[in-house]
Amino acid sequence: MKPSRVEGFLVKGGIMQQAIMEKLAAIKEQYNIEILFACESGSRGWQCPSPDSDYDVRFIYIRPSRYYMSVANQGYDLNFPINDELDIYGWDLKKLLQLMLKSNTTPFEWLQSPIVYDQRPGFRDDLWALSQHFFSQRSNIHHYLGIVTGAFKSIDQEGMISIKKLFYVLRPLLAAKWCLEKDNIAPMTVSSLMELMPARYQQEAQVWLRKKAGRKEGSLIRMSESLRSYIEQQFLDISNASRALESNYFKPDQLDEFFIKTILDHDN
Repeated sequence: MKPSRVEGFLVKGGIMQQAIMEKLAAIKEQYNIEILFACESGSRGWQCPSPDSDYDVRFIYIRPSRYYMSVANQGYDLNFPINDELDIYGWDLKKLLQLMLKSNTTPFEWLQSPIVYDQRPGFRDDLWALSQHFFSQRSNIHHYLGIVTGAFKSIDQEGMISIKKLFYVLRPLLAAKWCLEKDNIAPMTVSSLMELMPARYQQEAQVWLRKKAGRKEGSLIRMSESLRSYIEQQFLDISNASRALESNYFKPDQLDEFFIKTILDHDN
């Protein structure tokens, strides 16, 4: 499974894309960084946005090599206030690789985003290939099940849940199922993950997916009892199966080589 090749997108007559590109350009100049990769995360990256979904822009950057040689504590992320619909932040490559060493799911998801705003040629393909060596089945499953637990608690006493939270249950649940059954990195997009569901549950999920495209994120819905039972049973089965999985510990050598090479390419 390779990352999608869609480069950018047009929204609201291109106004948001232009605003995003201008913001990224300003960040590069202000902080003297090279943006190695910038993409859309969140529901737009999952390909299930609502009309009022934010634009969750995430980027990976690098600085000149001297920045990493200081004895002082250095910052390895850039955060900005959420402005209107734009939520943007970035991680230094060093931080991202440290998280990849722990098999954190976030780098895996960013690298699969179907919406790419900027990238150094070849960077995503090279890092994606490297990431395959740092997949931990157990830690990825536990991460996704943790998201399911938090989102499922939002169901009220009448069985209502926001249409946004429904997909904060379904997507990570199916991602955990993917990791368990296929023992590799889960896809980012909802449509790919829903292929794991039996046909009748796929059909209901597709109905909610179409409705989500036309409703505000906070709109309340009531899923069928059978879908709810399926979610609860899958959660229990995956949780039980994951307990028998071993923890993985990875060596940083390959990540160190990638980091050094990327810095040297930047300096040159």
